Amino acid sequence: MADAGDGRRGVRLTERQRLAWLRLIRSDNVGPATFRDLINHFGSAERAIEHLPELSRRGGARADIRIATEAEAERELETAEKFGAVFIGIGEPEYPSALRMIDGAPPLLAATGDLSITAKPSVGMVGSRNASISGMKFAGRIAREVGAAGYSIVSGLARGIDAAAHQASLETGTIAAFAGGLDQPYPPENLELYARIRDGAGLAISEMPMGWEPRARDFPRRNRLIAGIALGVIVVEAALRSGSLITARRANNFGRLVFAVPGSPLDPRAGGTNMLIREGAILTTGAGDVLEALSPISRIEPDANPIIEEPDDEGRPPWSPPEENDRARVIGALGPSPVDVDDIIRHTELPAQTIHYILLELDLAGRLHRHPGGMVSLDFSADS
Repeated sequence: MADAGDGRRGVRLTERQRLAWLRLIRSDNVGPATFRDLINHFGSAERAIEHLPELSRRGGARADIRIATEAEAERELETAEKFGAVFIGIGEPEYPSALRMIDGAPPLLAATGDLSITAKPSVGMVGSRNASISGMKFAGRIAREVGAAGYSIVSGLARGIDAAAHQASLETGTIAAFAGGLDQPYPPENLELYARIRDGAGLAISEMPMGWEPRARDFPRRNRLIAGIALGVIVVEAALRSGSLITARRANNFGRLVFAVPGSPLDPRAGGTNMLIREGAILTTGAGDVLEALSPISRIEPDANPIIEEPDDEGRPPWSPPEENDRARVIGALGPSPVDVDDIIRHTELPAQTIHYILLELDLAGRLHRHPGGMVSLDFSADS
C-alpha cells in the first residue's frame, strides 16, 4: 500500500500498469464500468487488451475494435508531462475519495495543480452562466466561508456562478472539472482564472484525452465529476432547463446532499432552484445551512472505498468462454428497456460470471447500453 503523505493510502500503479490502463480506457467501447469488469475478469489491463478483439467478435461486432496503441498512450503521457499534468489511478492515494465510491468512476484522471487538495472533503457549486451580480456575490460568499471551514470547492470553470465559486476559494482550495482535455479549457475568457487555479491552491481534473476539444455531449460527463467528487452540491441561480439541474440530479443519484438557494418567482434564473427546493433540496440562505448538513458526513473512511487493482494471477481458476446457446439466452433476455443484471441472472439461471462475460462481449461490440444503477439494455440499432 502506498501513502500520499497525509494519511491517505492506496495502491500505486507501476508505470507499465499506468500505460496499459491508459491504452485500455482509450480503446473503443471501453467505459469505466467495462474497464472495471475487464480488470476483474482478466486480472490486468495488459491481459484484457489481448482479449479485446476476441470479445468484440464474439459479441457480434461487424468491424475490428480499435485498440489504443502503446505509442498513442506514450504520446499522451508525454504530452501530459510537458503540460505539468499526471494521471491518477482510481486506487492511488491522490484519487478523490468520494469520486471513487460512485458507480462508473473514471479509472484514470488527468490532473494538474496541487494534488493535496483531494485530501479535503469537497462541496460542489454550480449555477447560471448568465448570473446576476447579487447571485455571483452570494455564491462567492458561501464558497469563501465553506472553504474556510475546511472544504475544497469543486465546479466547472464556466462563466457566472462557477467562476465566482473558483475565485472565492483560490486560497482555501478549489477543483475545476473539465469537459475536454486539460489543455483545452472552456470558456477561453477564464484562461487567467485557470492559470491562477493551477499556480495556487487549486487543481484541475479531466477524464478526457489531452487535446480533446469539449463538445456539448461532454459537459454532462463533467457534471458527473463535480457531483461525484462533492459530498453535497449547492445550486445558485438555475433556470428550469439549466445544465446545473443535471449536476443536482446526478448528485442526488449518488446519494449526495443537494442545496438550493431560493430566488424571486419573477426571475427565470430562480426557476430551477425553486423547483429543487420543492422537490426536497435543502433551502440554503447561507454557509451555515451547508456546514450544518454536511457535518455528520464530512469524514470518509478510506478503507470503505472500493479500489480497482490488478490481483495476483497465481491460483486464478481456468476460464472457458460461454457456449453459443448461453449467449443466445442472454441476448434473448435483453431488450430496449433497461433491466437489472441480477434479473438477467435469475431469468436465465446462468452463473453470474457467464452473464458478466457475455455482457462484456456485447459491450465491446457496441451492442450494449449501460444505465445508472447497474442496469443494461440492448442496442438494436447496432444490428440494423
